[in-house]
Amino acid sequence: MSKVPFLTKQITAPYTIPSGIVTTATSIIQRIFDTMPEVGVITTKSVGLTPRSGYREPVISQYAPGCFVNAVGLTNPGAEQLAAQLATLRVPEDRFLLTSIFGGSVEEFVEVAKIVAPVSDGLELNLSCPHAKGYGMAMGQDPELVRQITAAVKAVVDIPVIPKLTPNTPNIAEIARAAVAGGADALCAINTVGPGYTSSHGHPVLSHGSGGMSGKGVLPIGLKCVREMAEAVDCPIIGCGGVSSADDVRAFRDAGADIVGVGSALISLTTDEMGEYFRTLERDMAQGSNAAEQMIRYDVDMQFRPVILVSNERVTDDICILTFDRKVDVQAGEFVFLWIPGVGEKPFSALTDDPFSLAVIDVGLFTHELMSLQPGTEAYVRGPHGTPVAPPAGAKIVTVSGGTGLAAVYQLARDFPNSEIFTGARTAERLYFLDECRKIAPVHVSTDDGSEGFHGFVTELLREYLQQLAPSERKNLIFYNCGPSPMVRAAVAVEREFCGDDQIFSAIDYLTKCGVGLCGACAAPDGRRICVDGPFMDGASVV
Repeated sequence: MSKVPFLTKQITAPYTIPSGIVTTATSIIQRIFDTMPEVGVITTKSVGLTPRSGYREPVISQYAPGCFVNAVGLTNPGAEQLAAQLATLRVPEDRFLLTSIFGGSVEEFVEVAKIVAPVSDGLELNLSCPHAKGYGMAMGQDPELVRQITAAVKAVVDIPVIPKLTPNTPNIAEIARAAVAGGADALCAINTVGPGYTSSHGHPVLSHGSGGMSGKGVLPIGLKCVREMAEAVDCPIIGCGGVSSADDVRAFRDAGADIVGVGSALISLTTDEMGEYFRTLERDMAQGSNAAEQMIRYDVDMQFRPVILVSNERVTDDICILTFDRKVDVQAGEFVFLWIPGVGEKPFSALTDDPFSLAVIDVGLFTHELMSLQPGTEAYVRGPHGTPVAPPAGAKIVTVSGGTGLAAVYQLARDFPNSEIFTGARTAERLYFLDECRKIAPVHVSTDDGSEGFHGFVTELLREYLQQLAPSERKNLIFYNCGPSPMVRAAVAVEREFCGDDQIFSAIDYLTKCGVGLCGACAAPDGRRICVDGPFMDGASVV
């Protein structure tokens, strides 16, 4: 792969993934550095001076195939914490780490820049976010303010500074000239367009109400903006907005882009598929073909379907089972989102698919609302998302669960014969759905206090079981673990005493926001994303 000059480096390829999409966690960034040389520039999620929790889910909505509206709310850990995280990265010499920063004033931009510059190859100035009041676009529409911010940041760092410009201005060329006058080393455009609005069943989908528009529908705007910038200034340009194919890349290069960003087109691609997409894109560019477009998932269904709550059965003060009035199409291993307008949405494994039911533990604002949800309430479901499980034919399946993890494995044990269920809880009163489980498979129960079944942890019960099996029996086992992180890690440790990693699959409750692989919130330690690469992933991913 021939090198491409970009500012201070010779990079592997002239592509990036725009800020806020996929590469939002250091584990994901490292995996892409290690496995995808076709992505020459890695752009981080925008970071500010102090942590921001952002907006509540839903944060993304699809209004047409390949077209999205999102409002995440500049969620970030704060500059100090991000700098510490970026310092752990192994950045290859031929890759460029572009850290995106934002601020509510010139002074904030300067402070953030000073903190993250020592661990970055360049700084992207977010002057274009269209939905965070007082930030981004609100500053980026003023040419003089753009010049001031750029100049102020340039004065305190010794790495390239790249303002990211908003398309939401009548004269982007004027903004580009102002940025270059401030000392910009390169420019990036575009950020999302808008804000825009989507609704479903009479309710606004995004918790923020409106958000920035991205995806295939903004391609003509991105091309127009890049062309106008290229005609106005003489500096490298990162062009993005609506790119999904080699033909789109060619169009951006014709417009004047040196580096091209691919973002929303990566929806629902697994990590392996994303790597193959960029390899195909590179071949397309070399051969004059357009094959990468065929890999884009224009079939992703993010529509909401109504369900009516029939019963809310309280197991304990903080556990309930919600049963709804209809079936949902979900396979073992997949998950769905439950949305209550005005309250939010969260992902759940379906306890049962027909009728649709959920096991809920009160762990936050949304689940707390569910605890007291009244029969007759209309809610909405989207999905399924994730990858269905596919155990080898003839395998002996062992499921291990705790908390609401039983919901993720009940259907698995039901749909695949020759299964055994291990489940644990702190006390007997926190156990649920055992009679239904016993109808489909042998059930092994543990409680921490010994009030039912084995006295101890479910992982200790599992070890006793495995010790009694012959080596030939252990070779035929496939494990599916689901529950709180400490339990899953303990289960994996026990299973590794007797079996190989290729027999172990686990689902840990990492934070999942978008469910379609774009936001990166559900990053696993190995850089894969739970929502598209899982939720059940091989044992190596949880250590």
